[in-house]
Amino acid sequence: MNETLDLAVARKVLEAQPFSVLLGARLTAFGDGAATLELDIRDDLRQQNGFVHGGVLSYAADNALTFAAGTAVGPRVVTAGFSVDYLRPARGAVLSARARVVRAGRTRVVCRCDLYTLDERGEETLCAVAQGSVAVAGAAGGS
Repeated sequence: MNETLDLAVARKVLEAQPFSVLLGARLTAFGDGAATLELDIRDDLRQQNGFVHGGVLSYAADNALTFAAGTAVGPRVVTAGFSVDYLRPARGAVLSARARVVRAGRTRVVCRCDLYTLDERGEETLCAVAQGSVAVAGAAGGS
């Protein structure tokens, strides 16, 4: 790894993503094989039943997984694929996606992400889990 990232640099990367800015996403933790991405739950992020839309949960998992991978192998990473299991409807004030590296290889990094909602009192509810692989861009076999 030629480049290293810290929380301040990772936040600049997030701020350079127009979609992340649109959603109001923020990195609250970054380093040591883990990353946490949070966003405030707004009415315009809900689906017709009042729950946070699954696409928002998927976005949060995708970005958190990739940022976690970046802590292990540097900034040249892209999502290779991921799956999400929705466990219960996401309701609350804040969505928190907490990802961590499971295994970092030379060309791929496997990560897991737990997605929680926090209510106004800060009480957490696990609403989804995700697992994915992140490709190291420019590595043999990577894009």
